[in-house]
Amino acid sequence: MAYRRAMRLGVLDIGSNTVHLLVVDAYQGAAPVAAHSRKIELRLAEHLDSDGNIDRVAITSLENFLREAQSAAEDLGVTEIMAFATSAVREAPNGEDVLAEVRNSTEIDITVLTGAEEARLTFLAVRRWFGWSSGRLLVLDIGGGSLEIAIGADEEPDEAISIPLGAGRLTRDWLSQDPPDEKQVRELRRHVRVEIAAEVARIQRSGTHQRVVATSKTFRQLARIAGAEPSSEGPLVPRALALTDLIEWLPRLARMSTEERAELPGVSRGRAPQLVAGALVAEAAIDLFGATKVDICPWALREGVILQRLDGISA
Repeated sequence: MAYRRAMRLGVLDIGSNTVHLLVVDAYQGAAPVAAHSRKIELRLAEHLDSDGNIDRVAITSLENFLREAQSAAEDLGVTEIMAFATSAVREAPNGEDVLAEVRNSTEIDITVLTGAEEARLTFLAVRRWFGWSSGRLLVLDIGGGSLEIAIGADEEPDEAISIPLGAGRLTRDWLSQDPPDEKQVRELRRHVRVEIAAEVARIQRSGTHQRVVATSKTFRQLARIAGAEPSSEGPLVPRALALTDLIEWLPRLARMSTEERAELPGVSRGRAPQLVAGALVAEAAIDLFGATKVDICPWALREGVILQRLDGISA
């Protein structure tokens, strides 16, 4: 058997909520193994001026974290860093200027993914995790700025779309009180359902799904609240979120303050303000696609980026 040398890769994920460095040991034909993880809750989507530009405070914080990430990656023997940004940078009018400034100060090239690319790469990660026996997959991912949906029977989805229904975005734009006002919650629920319903036929036109899978922190936290095993039990423990449990929890979450939600099992203080909006998106997506539950996948966009890079290495 030929010897396969592992690559130590660094992935920098610049999202709407967090900036995350993940270092993995990986080679073709094997699952990437995490060696180091570090992140900050930068919340780029909340550091916007009146014109929607990313502000100076956020740019400085981003540059500082990236320098720290570079240093950590060097100490850990990382051979390659792959950096990507999602909706917060993609939608900011000064996004290109921010990337250029970061490149000049850190020498890190950041790729801005389209929403469809996010959905496609997340789908790839989910397919590799669950395998071919899972059949035709429908994959849902709720980020800070957008909801990604993909469906397909292969490793490349037949449809991959992004809708501006991220938990952070919706909280900022629709839920101004803590706890949120009942009328605002109803209006947001209506808005979310209209937006998702408009895409259901497009997503399903190529065939009916056989399994619905969800990724992202929002789905993991909702599943934990509903009784799923904690993350300390490891990624191989099966986890799921039932629609009935979500329907039961939603009004309770909406009546809670941010501080009360932060006390729930598995809910981080930084994500607690967004949990009601995220739950509304999750409930609408599961229901409108005719599912009764979603299986939770521990792999998502970062792993998809890694897998795509490994696939591109000649054997």
